Parts: sequence; structure tokens; C-alpha cells
Amino acid sequence: MAAPTEIRTRAIALLEQLPEESLVKALKFLSALSQEALHVSEAPKPSVSEAALLQIIQRRLSSEEQDRLAYLRQQNEMGVITDTEHQELLMYVERVEQQDAERAEALIKLAQFRQVDLKVLINEFLPTHSNVA
Repeated sequence: MAAPTEIRTRAIALLEQLPEESLVKALKFLSALSQEALHVSEAPKPSVSEAALLQIIQRRLSSEEQDRLAYLRQQNEMGVITDTEHQELLMYVERVEQQDAERAEALIKLAQFRQVDLKVLINEFLPTHSNVA
């Protein structure tokens, strides 16, 4: 296919060859194409599917990981956590914060995709408590 500039040059040359009565038809046709292209570019383009967004929103630590995180928190609160356990706790906290950020982004995209208020989805999907205190 020819480059866009070549196509435009050819289209202009063809327009210049048209009789005056055909220019009105050509203008209407070009206007319709322009409007169609505008509507296509304005339409929301979901970058990921709703199912993929739901998977991100619903992702949580496994029950074993939640138990370990609770244990590490308790050790930290009691002041008896080892350096190794403290590093493990920090890794869990970072992981949960990353998942929360991804969850928030997915919720925003899903709200836009479904054309609903973000608060509706927050109430629907997010638990009343968090993995990290």
C-alpha cells in the first residue's frame, strides 16, 4: 500500500479533476468518512478484557500467606521479630501494596468499561478489611 502522503496527493489530484457537480458528492462522502473516523477514535478501546480485570481485582494472598503475614505482624508488634522475619514481613507488605495498586487501576478501568460509578465497584469487590494493617 502507498504511503499516506502519496494517497493524500493522489486524492487531491482526483478531486481537482472532478466536475463541479461531483465535488458536492465527494465532499459529502469525505465528511461522512471523517465523522466515521472520529467516532471510531473516540470509542473507548478496552486494553484488557473484563475477565482479566476481574482476575486482578479478585487476586489475594493465599490463606497460607495470610496466616504467615498475620504471624509476622504479631511478632513485629510484640517486638520479638528476627531480622530475617522482618525482611519477610517487608516483602509481604510490598507485595500487598503492589496488588492494591494494581487492583485500584483495574477497578478504575472496569468502572470505565462498564460505565458505572467507581464507588459501586469498590463496594462490590473490595473487602471491608485489608491484608495490611
